[in-house]
Amino acid sequence: MPSTQATLHFLCGKIAAGKSTLTKALGQRPDTIIVSEDSWLARLYPGEQNSLADYVRNSGRLREAITDHLVTLLQGGVSVVLDFPANTPASRAWMRTLFEKADCMHQLHHLDVPDEVCKARLRQRNESGDHEFTVTDEQFALFTSHFSAPSPEEGFEIVTHHS
Repeated sequence: MPSTQATLHFLCGKIAAGKSTLTKALGQRPDTIIVSEDSWLARLYPGEQNSLADYVRNSGRLREAITDHLVTLLQGGVSVVLDFPANTPASRAWMRTLFEKADCMHQLHHLDVPDEVCKARLRQRNESGDHEFTVTDEQFALFTSHFSAPSPEEGFEIVTHHS
């Protein structure tokens, strides 16, 4: 049994699958905060998110910088909704270190949404201008080529969302 009632929520889903929307809903729970990768990256590295290599570099820097802080929050009983893509086994491994170090509960929310739905949402999001980043169909394809849905063998508490 974990030592705190805090929960680390993290999300797996393609671009525009609804991760940020679900994040907002989860963030409404008592004693819960949201930590959004896109928000941090846009502010820390303005104009530096032009390629997958840029994203990998800057995301790695951010993760290194906030790991101890996230663990401290969780150990203090604050639940965290981590709006970072848990889209690869490597990214999920980092997230595992957070809840294991904090000795708290976790939920991996898998948004199982077809590509066509994601692309339609992406076009709407791009047109609205409400998101920190504009993503092209080519970028969607590139990032999706690296996507790996979670498997039961990874040992996470998985909550699957369809839409």
